[in-house]
Amino acid sequence: MSKKIVLKNAKVVNENRIFETDLLLDGEVISRIDQNISDTTAKVIDLKGDYLLPGVIDDQVHFREPGLTHKGNIASESRAALAGGITTFMEQPNTNPQTTTIKKLEEKFLIAQKSAYINYSFLFGGTNDNLEELKKLDKNACSGVKLFLGSSTGNMLVDDEVVLEKIFKNTEMVISTHCEDEGTIRANMAKYQQQYGDDIPIKYHPLIRSAEACYLSSSKAIALAKRTGARLHVFHLSTGIETDLFTNTVPLEEKKITSEVCIHHLWFSDEDYEEKGTLIKWNPAVKTKEDRDKLWEALLDDRIDVIATDHAPHTIAEKDNPYTSAPSGGPLVQHALLAMLQKEREGKISLEKMVEKMSHNPAKLFDIDRRGFIREGYYADLVQVNRNSQNEVKKSNILYKCGWSPFEGVTFDSKVVRTFVNGHLAFDEGNFAENRNAKRLTFNR
Repeated sequence: MSKKIVLKNAKVVNENRIFETDLLLDGEVISRIDQNISDTTAKVIDLKGDYLLPGVIDDQVHFREPGLTHKGNIASESRAALAGGITTFMEQPNTNPQTTTIKKLEEKFLIAQKSAYINYSFLFGGTNDNLEELKKLDKNACSGVKLFLGSSTGNMLVDDEVVLEKIFKNTEMVISTHCEDEGTIRANMAKYQQQYGDDIPIKYHPLIRSAEACYLSSSKAIALAKRTGARLHVFHLSTGIETDLFTNTVPLEEKKITSEVCIHHLWFSDEDYEEKGTLIKWNPAVKTKEDRDKLWEALLDDRIDVIATDHAPHTIAEKDNPYTSAPSGGPLVQHALLAMLQKEREGKISLEKMVEKMSHNPAKLFDIDRRGFIREGYYADLVQVNRNSQNEVKKSNILYKCGWSPFEGVTFDSKVVRTFVNGHLAFDEGNFAENRNAKRLTFNR
């Protein structure tokens, strides 16, 4: 007999509407959305007028397993994500070993099958020398292909122009790119190292990994995608100038070239380096307030399609180093939804637009099967949010294995009350269910 749950008095945010309703969850799916649902065989949960959102789909995380598990692992980081209302993650290939063969990809899936708290898939890493392996990859095997067009954690830089064009021509899946021009970064780094040695003041990070470096690489990737007809998704835009490379003249379903912005580029600016130091050192760098304003503008007018986290934990000991030794990246999945809900409260974005960018659009962009929406027949990946609950981020309530957050000291005005994964109440008022019900993503390509 399937497990049924009736959710009463929900304020659903879905597909540009907010409406009050009940929902019937039957097993893994939403079987009915209607007023006054009654089922004597079902468990009843009263949401008391709280908002009910589709679970967040995060298309870009680094959960550090295998090989870097002192920073985090699939279990620890997906558990933190669950508490933050994220029900699906797509993990990146720059682990150790790197996910650049089909064998290594399947090994990662086996790890996730045993330990993930939420639904999962992975991106397959393209390199200068694995084109033949890439050609063997089934288009429905995983989320897509990831290319580093500027070096970042993991040394997966793809800088062979011939190989790059072949990857673009031979890949049916979405190609997601990290775009920063390596030559520009190296020249900038040499200039600042000559002046400061290894202890470069952190405020120069956005001048080393500059707007020019980002624009040169993004524009080049887009030109290549247009020439080859590839399906390109540019990760983590960080500059205003890059936003003009993207269009809002057609709906997402018709776009061949899409883009994403991350929480930290919408929240922080270069004015925060003085207080936060290397804790907000990311690649691409957090840049100016003007860049941040233009990212918001492009997000709201639909040139930017997706909000993600680029969750990338490091230990405090690793971060507490001179500039050239301190790694880039930080943990974000537990607080990403809360941060965006805070921005909604400030009037920066509507709830409907936020849900579109964090749930609907990732599902559409990666052709995910029956997720990202609150619809009858879809998997019941849902998050209940209370909008009137003070929630301070402090060491004692941080769930990341690394034990810190760039949001420490921030008080959010919302909290995640419950998170459902495939119809299973996985997180409930601060408590995690003993059993997990996460699934490997399937795709409609």
